[in-house]
Amino acid sequence: MTIPAQFDAKNIEDKWYDYWMKNNYFHSTPDHRTPYTIVIPPPNVTGVLHMGHMLNNTIQDVLIRRARLKGFNACWVPGTDHASIATEAKVVAKLKAEGINKNDLTREEFLKHAWEWTDKYGGVILDQLKKLGASCDWERTKFTMDPDMSASVIRSFVDLYNKGMIYRGYRMVNWDPEAKTTLSDEEVIYEEQQGKLFYLKYAIVDSNEFVIVATTRPETIFGDTGLCFHPDDERYQHLKGKKAIVPICNREIPIVFDDYIDMEFGTGSLKVTPAHDTNDKTIGDKFNLEIIDVFNDDATLNSYGLHYQGKDRFVVRNEIEKELETIGALTKVEIHNNKVGRSERTKAVIEPRLSDQWFLKMEDLVKPAIQSVLVDGDIKLHPKRFDNTYRHWLENIRDWNISRQLWWGQQIPAYYYGEGKEDFVVAETIEEALKLAREKTLNFKLETKDLKQDADALDTWFSSWLWPMAVFGGIMNPDSEDFKYYYPTNDLVTGPDILFFWVARMIIAGYEYTGKKPFTNVYLTGLVRDKQRRKMSKSLGNSPDPLDLIDKFGADGVRVGLLLSASAGNDIMFDEELCNQGKAFSNKIWNAFRLIKGWEVSDTIPQPDSSKVAIEWYEAKLQQTLLEIEDHFEKYRISDALMSIYKLVWDDFCSWFLEMIKPAYQNLLIIVPLIRRLKCLKVISNYCILSCLF
Repeated sequence: MTIPAQFDAKNIEDKWYDYWMKNNYFHSTPDHRTPYTIVIPPPNVTGVLHMGHMLNNTIQDVLIRRARLKGFNACWVPGTDHASIATEAKVVAKLKAEGINKNDLTREEFLKHAWEWTDKYGGVILDQLKKLGASCDWERTKFTMDPDMSASVIRSFVDLYNKGMIYRGYRMVNWDPEAKTTLSDEEVIYEEQQGKLFYLKYAIVDSNEFVIVATTRPETIFGDTGLCFHPDDERYQHLKGKKAIVPICNREIPIVFDDYIDMEFGTGSLKVTPAHDTNDKTIGDKFNLEIIDVFNDDATLNSYGLHYQGKDRFVVRNEIEKELETIGALTKVEIHNNKVGRSERTKAVIEPRLSDQWFLKMEDLVKPAIQSVLVDGDIKLHPKRFDNTYRHWLENIRDWNISRQLWWGQQIPAYYYGEGKEDFVVAETIEEALKLAREKTLNFKLETKDLKQDADALDTWFSSWLWPMAVFGGIMNPDSEDFKYYYPTNDLVTGPDILFFWVARMIIAGYEYTGKKPFTNVYLTGLVRDKQRRKMSKSLGNSPDPLDLIDKFGADGVRVGLLLSASAGNDIMFDEELCNQGKAFSNKIWNAFRLIKGWEVSDTIPQPDSSKVAIEWYEAKLQQTLLEIEDHFEKYRISDALMSIYKLVWDDFCSWFLEMIKPAYQNLLIIVPLIRRLKCLKVISNYCILSCLF
């Protein structure tokens, strides 16, 4: 058989991956062996493979293949996340392009479109992972909206509600006017940007006096219901008991005094808009000030905005500046830098808004998660420096806003039987809800048609925090063989950007429902950046298509290229030349294979002393390197482990050992014991690449 001179990555990788799939080599079932389990961080169902996925899944594949080599019953569970906000936005945009308005559809009609979208695009990223060579147990693929997964989420909600840990409250929340839903604090990204500081004149009732108030948001004056000063500020003592007049709308508002105000900052005065600022709401509650919400759910002004009704808040900000100047209510404008919150998903500027939402009490839930990581060390973060980030988040945690004003997702299992805010019951099914409602009201004439389910969906993270348990049926059937065998899992590989969103919450849920940790080690990867240290993104055009890279360099080449610079927690300066180096490594192994296959084996020729010495040297070198590799893996230094393998194969095996033991010139004979020892190359290659060469 003629062996090609160059390693044909595409054909060989496809051939062997298909072979592995047909023979079901990646599937795991409980048996007598010790399990080793990884659950994939489920990518968004709307997503496609990007460089971050490539890095993350390559590391997981290295860990799972190593576990197989060590004799563990290795199980790597793949799946996707329904991604409420992102998916709903995609579906709404698709419908809009077809001339369909979401508001004209019923929930059931919209969900039909959402499922069609999911069925069409939902498996794309998983198919792409197969191109990367990911050795997942594809038979165990889960989706966070699968019936059993949704049932787990609903059961979790009902359980926590019955424990008194979930409640409905009227609170100031983060409102995304583009997605038209509330967000948790962790889904808001604060960015410093340049804006304006407007100095406005508020006339004092029954006098010729006025006070100056500075604001960055003049469009909210229609919601002003008070002016506030510090009680010790001598400049404003004479205003106690008086009222001021809001510019443009000419509404009278009370003047109040509170020590929240900083006398030294600005003019020492604050316009109080309780519906649009958390601190203003606190002052408003203290002095029983009126609450006036001036925005629609898309952040256009409502009827309180008078002649600005229907206009976007930022349009109004520009236009109202001119009107305020015209009526003499604007004294000056300064350039001002301040931090603005943006939606992590849509990038829209967040609007503080009062709303009825569902919350999960976190104060007690979080305690085992703090203990296990920061005190007992039962769960280890790699690198350890992320302990401080973890500590800061969990020790300053607030109640979790778990409701979203969306249709795509698990619908909150609260059923209303009356018009009052407290006229509801919580149950897993409408039949159970009817029974509870009848018992609560003593009205046994109630029927299911009299119940109305809460329209909100649950936060996507409230689904994915159950992931390591739910994929094995641990919520619905905690006594199942799979759950008892595979849980807790072993390693989790993810990005530090979701350390709180997902990792901490999985730890919280694990202890709440099982009393056990969900995993032992968390390997936190860095961000993949370009050579200029810029984060890779489509908008910058600096992110290569992973599938193009695989076509060009082979899956092994790309994986080796990524891992060569992938130290835990550190950002990766990606350069295609690294993939070329990975491709060259594959080809080096291929050429070694070609060389060895060209030798003829004999059991009659004597072994030269030089070969004997070479074998002893290489076997010692191999054992030493294996110890190094194990040490690197134990410390989650994946890049260092690969470099040890790289040097062993390239330098010690190919450059030295093969040269030392190759047959004499024009002689292709080699002894049998020696050819057997060459098989060690396969063992080494299993650690880092697909091992398609043997």
